[in-house]
Amino acid sequence: MQRVTITLDDDLNAAFERFRAEHGYANRSEAVRDLIRERLQTEHLRRAPAGHCVATLSYVYNHHERALASRLTEAHHHHHDLAVSTLHVHLDHDHCLETVVLRGATDRVRAFADAVIAQPGVRHGRLSVLPVRAAEQAHGHGDDGAAERHLHLEPLT
Repeated sequence: MQRVTITLDDDLNAAFERFRAEHGYANRSEAVRDLIRERLQTEHLRRAPAGHCVATLSYVYNHHERALASRLTEAHHHHHDLAVSTLHVHLDHDHCLETVVLRGATDRVRAFADAVIAQPGVRHGRLSVLPVRAAEQAHGHGDDGAAERHLHLEPLT
């Protein structure tokens, strides 16, 4: 671990201290590490958008909107290889919140998310993407110790 010293002007330091307190960071180091990770992730996605990722897609929609629920279900089925899990929450008599955990090629995940968010009747759509290094590995996890191949996703930041 490296120790790094930085100098901030008074206004920036005050804003940073407010950020740290509002987000519950116990110390400056962890807050700075998280900010750096977030920026590095953004830069990685800008430079290499074709890599792999895990992501969450959250959106609110009116389930009374004409055929919207059917269109969303169809979109999910057409991209079943990307969706890991879906959480569906009824907000009121008309609106639902869905959060979908996705994994796969970043360009395909973004295209799916854009298509869902662009559906008429979908509101408040947001995609959060974490770039990962995807590697298939074989090793034993079970009681018998037999080697089994499965995908490992290592965060890049």
